[in-house]
Amino acid sequence: MARDLSEVRFLTVAEVADMMRVSKMTVYRMVHAGDLPAIRFGRSFRVPESAVAAAIDSHVTDVG
Repeated sequence: MARDLSEVRFLTVAEVADMMRVSKMTVYRMVHAGDLPAIRFGRSFRVPESAVAAAIDSHVTDVG
């Protein structure tokens, strides 16, 4: 099954850490734990932007 990846935006670990306001090590831990899907390119990881949004949405709680 061929997927059209032209519309998928991949982010670096540093970009994800900046978006989530956490350290890069926290992002690496999330990737290795399977909490954040990522693709490995050589020695670096790329995370789909949609996965970051989903991770943020799933961890937002209603405190009211």
